[in-house]
Amino acid sequence: MGVYLSTPKTEKLSEDGENDKLKFGLSSMQGWRASMEDAHSALLDLDKDTSFFGVFDGHGGKVVAKFCSKYLHREVMKSEGYSVGELGTAVNKAFFRMDEMMRGQRGWRELQSLGDKVNQFTGMIEGLIWSPRGSNSNDQHDDWAFEEGPHSDFSGPTCGCTACVAILRNSQLVVANAGDSRCVISRNGQAYNLSRDHKPELEAERERILKAGGYIQMGRVNGTINLSRAIGDMEFKQNKFLTPDKQMLTANPDVNTVELCDDDDFLVLACDGIWDCMSSQQLVDFVHEHINTESSLSAVCEKVLDRCLAPSTLGGEGCDNMTMILVQFKKPICHGNNASAGEQSAVEDKNANAGEQSTVEDRNASARGQSPGDIEGL
Repeated sequence: MGVYLSTPKTEKLSEDGENDKLKFGLSSMQGWRASMEDAHSALLDLDKDTSFFGVFDGHGGKVVAKFCSKYLHREVMKSEGYSVGELGTAVNKAFFRMDEMMRGQRGWRELQSLGDKVNQFTGMIEGLIWSPRGSNSNDQHDDWAFEEGPHSDFSGPTCGCTACVAILRNSQLVVANAGDSRCVISRNGQAYNLSRDHKPELEAERERILKAGGYIQMGRVNGTINLSRAIGDMEFKQNKFLTPDKQMLTANPDVNTVELCDDDDFLVLACDGIWDCMSSQQLVDFVHEHINTESSLSAVCEKVLDRCLAPSTLGGEGCDNMTMILVQFKKPICHGNNASAGEQSAVEDKNANAGEQSTVEDRNASARGQSPGDIEGL
């Protein structure tokens, strides 16, 4: 079986939910791809004040995306920053924590359990043999590193995934992104990007890649991967003289914090299978056109997926897996006691230097319907 199927799989996995603050709908579709490598998280009530949404676009396999869907929100909650309201710090640590957890014996068998049926069986058997004894052992934060077994020296998966997540607490919205999935907010019908697509050609990304000993060929890191940030892909993170955020490929997310207001209509998180086909503003306009006429928010997402699906594989665009989450704010937005200005966007802090605002980035953003100034524009 090649990269593409002879006919697309158009069956959709869809879901809806709501609480007193939000409504959400989501849908995902395999499309023309030979396998489905997207995963997602949609948790309205992470706690009584907090909601969590995320899209994870896998490459080279599905297991890292599924791993993040299962564990990333749990690691956010375990972080000390989460309990004191420092959501940006909590989610930043959780992204790096994914790479840490996928190493060693425990990481190996957890990835096996998320794979195909043969791998699931192998992981289950090794879990019975090697997992630490004790009823609460799996709840210990560090037991991943200490579980022994035949794969104790496992350095981590060679496949990986993008990760774009949104955490909402009262009127505070925190968006964290590594890769080219994207988060967009509609404010009075205007699309604002709350994340940046991480591509090797961007000046700051290129600089890090070259300093780490890598190279860029045909827009790909070491001629292989067309992203400059991702979770997993451990073969690109083996420089023992560099910290995780300095590796040629890094899980280090841009973190952006936004204060919501009553002008905010809805939030969209989607993988690049959708952004390859529609600009941020085109998608916002499409949602506005259908959000009041469809029976549910997931139905709106389904229409987007059908709109983006290519009639054939000749052009490439519209042939990827597709996942979209649509989050609608209930008015008026509750203005709770949020974090101070000290937890403002890490994107703004890290990318404030002029080098990041290169003409390469502008050209790349323009081509993908993404304005480089959108994040700061809010």
